[in-house]
Amino acid sequence: MQKIILYYKFVPLPAPDMTMLWQRELARRLNLRGRVIISQHGINGTLGGELDDLKIYVKEMNLTTEFKDVQYKWSDGSREDFPKLSVKVRKELVTLEPEEEFDVFDSGTALKPAAWHKYLSEHPEATVFDARNQYESDIGKFKGAIVPQIKTFKDVKKELEKLPKDKPVLTYCTGDIRCEYLSAYMKHTGFQDVYHLDGGIVKYGQQFGDAGHWEGKCYVFDKRMSLPFSDQASDIGTCVRCKTATSHYENCARPDCNQQILLCENCAEQSLFCSEKCQEDVAVIS
Repeated sequence: MQKIILYYKFVPLPAPDMTMLWQRELARRLNLRGRVIISQHGINGTLGGELDDLKIYVKEMNLTTEFKDVQYKWSDGSREDFPKLSVKVRKELVTLEPEEEFDVFDSGTALKPAAWHKYLSEHPEATVFDARNQYESDIGKFKGAIVPQIKTFKDVKKELEKLPKDKPVLTYCTGDIRCEYLSAYMKHTGFQDVYHLDGGIVKYGQQFGDAGHWEGKCYVFDKRMSLPFSDQASDIGTCVRCKTATSHYENCARPDCNQQILLCENCAEQSLFCSEKCQEDVAVIS
């Protein structure tokens, strides 16, 4: 049996290069694939492999002082959902532009799924901010959430200017790393009452399925593309060609373009381009 784990932790790492070498050796030894990012601020990983091997990985992590209390989100999937193993050191775990110095460890208040659910039930007028990219939100989001019109997280700063700083703001993302980081930045810029969803959408979905405040499916960055939380998961995305409901993404027909297009399964059988420019460029090359 194979599984996928998603995890992160903000923790000071004085020697990220050494951590990277250890992580690379450990993951290779256990025949895991996926992505692990390490910085001076901590670690962020998504790995797939045999269940027993992932359990060994978690056990090895728990033997360390820095990572012994990491929370792991387990989901269905396999090693083959990732093309390879990538373990890299970066300056930051999460990037905002322009870069700005602030205390990434001084985050907002973490609400576990049950507390998040209770808050939304009791405060339907609450300001809920999706800390993900628009294409992620297009196939799933919390009902009534504000969805930023961005293609990359680093561009989210301008969207924060539209939010009230004197009222509570709840922010969420897939596994919590972006929203925890964002909550720290929001406190730095003057937001007075900031919360983030502890464990992210994945943990909420595992506890409440599609019977809570979530609607649609959760976008994931591997071959699965989307993660339903139950058999009742709805499709809230719209096929760009025929306008039917879908959560299915396909890559642009231009080989060197990474743009994804929402297409139903019928329309996905036809090669489509994300823009007229891509189509014209391919025609010129041909």
